[in-house]
Amino acid sequence: MRRVVLGPNDLFSASLINRTGAFNASAMTAATAIVEQVRAEGDAALRQLTLKFDGVEVEQLRVSEEEIAAARAAVAPETLAALQKAADQIREFHERQVEQSWFFARGDGALVGAKITPLDSVGIYVPGGRALYPSTVLMNAVPAQVAGVRRIVCTTPPTKSGALDPAILAACDIAGVTEIYKVGGAQAIGALAYGTASIAPVDKITGPGNAFVAAAKKIVSGDVGIDMIAGPSEVCVVADFTADPKLVAIDLMAQAEHDPLAACYLVCFSQDYADAVEAAVQRHLADSSRADITQSSLDNEGLCVVCETMAQALEAVNVIAPEHLELHVADAMDLLGAIRNAGAIFLGAWTPEAVGDYVAGPNHTLPTGGTARWASPLSTDDFVKKSSIIQYTPAALARDGETVRTIATHEGLWAHARSVELRLEELEAQGLGAAGRAVEASRG
Repeated sequence: MRRVVLGPNDLFSASLINRTGAFNASAMTAATAIVEQVRAEGDAALRQLTLKFDGVEVEQLRVSEEEIAAARAAVAPETLAALQKAADQIREFHERQVEQSWFFARGDGALVGAKITPLDSVGIYVPGGRALYPSTVLMNAVPAQVAGVRRIVCTTPPTKSGALDPAILAACDIAGVTEIYKVGGAQAIGALAYGTASIAPVDKITGPGNAFVAAAKKIVSGDVGIDMIAGPSEVCVVADFTADPKLVAIDLMAQAEHDPLAACYLVCFSQDYADAVEAAVQRHLADSSRADITQSSLDNEGLCVVCETMAQALEAVNVIAPEHLELHVADAMDLLGAIRNAGAIFLGAWTPEAVGDYVAGPNHTLPTGGTARWASPLSTDDFVKKSSIIQYTPAALARDGETVRTIATHEGLWAHARSVELRLEELEAQGLGAAGRAVEASRG
């Protein structure tokens, strides 16, 4: 891992971070062509592109109920039980996020509030490639179901056999997915956004993917909603002298094994401790089934920041604004208030990031690439829309009308002002002059 050693008065700056973006110019160019091909050619494009990129001929894009039932029967009972437990705890957490419609009435009788309405349909992208992610199904579909979305569509690339991973299909069944399609990549995003003969378009697309998927989501954003444009995954571990180097090392590796572009940050307090963690990494690598990916990630995207003080370390964290943050320190809860920027925060030695990936309950779809400075984890809020509700009484308009007229006149919007003036004139005709309006307003 690249190492930065801060002096007593040094501040960590964003210029010290070597981040890889969610996509590059070539990915954007390729994704644009793919999306346009899907818009023009529909299902034929999906089949041709699946053969080109996945090496699989897919005649029937939609997964049948029989395939889902067979997949569920094929999954090991312990895996099925683990998926069900994870789904239950994800559902329990997200049920606490659900916001209800609300209203309040002012003294003059005006009613204002918000109406919460579930989206009609969402598309969930589940990546394939280096690994298979039934957990991604749960983290996207369960909140959508809890929010009240009626149509939940999953797209995921087929395996080399032309089928889908049975655990992914089982997770879809557990999580309430209503449609599943064997298509991945930018072509799946195009199909979800614009529709084909087989796949009706959706209102919003969520879920992570590679650079081409990220680029496609950016392209279709505005025509449909998207959750975020996710870049490579990240973890930052703050480790003091109470932290066991072998646990810190394996937690860094748990992120590095995702992808050679995954970013791992270690923030610690001595070079000797950093050396101990790196030595532990090498010992763990001997047993890793993903050693090459892990080593590449740590070598090219890893960064160790050696600090003098905890205040310096926490400020470095806030500059990094990591997707995942582990506070592998004594009295971790005491430091929580100092963290301003992080997607998910894991407190203490007994809380590896892996529990958040699978079973703790909070969503594992998190802001990457420093976007935790302003963005939040996926939640039920991503699957609803909010409508403002306003209902005025004559008394309320009498009270606020002059304010509206003044601001509208200042902005040069004649009809805005006149729309209120006409109503105020009507009140005058009914005998509610200035004094009458005041009396009426006081009555509410």
